[in-house]
Amino acid sequence: MSQAVFSVARILVVVLFCVSGAQKLMNPGMVAGAISAKGLPYPQVLAYLTIAAELGLGLLIALGFYARAAAVLLAVFTLATIVVFHNFWSMTGDAVRTNQIQAMKNLSIIGGLLMIAAAGPGRFALNRR
Repeated sequence: MSQAVFSVARILVVVLFCVSGAQKLMNPGMVAGAISAKGLPYPQVLAYLTIAAELGLGLLIALGFYARAAAVLLAVFTLATIVVFHNFWSMTGDAVRTNQIQAMKNLSIIGGLLMIAAAGPGRFALNRR
């Protein structure tokens, strides 16, 4: 029973990434625009890397295929989004509260990803590393 619950939890942690990555795949230009607006170089390349991170790593974790490594990489990616996109500490007005909430949400997700990295994918996975 607990292995089944663990597998469901592993999938639920990454649903957000899979859905977001699939949506970004439908409009990579929008993603590149958001990246460009932050002053980052190579926005088109970073847009596709973002899609690969969210969708690709999310699916690996959901399937339990190299889930530990994928969870660490997705945690690093998620931390980077806090620093670059949800940097509420350098914002003013309503943006502060909105981005603080997003940053805290991302920290919680990082916690879930690190648990997957530590515990592995569980019994119901394509590989159990």
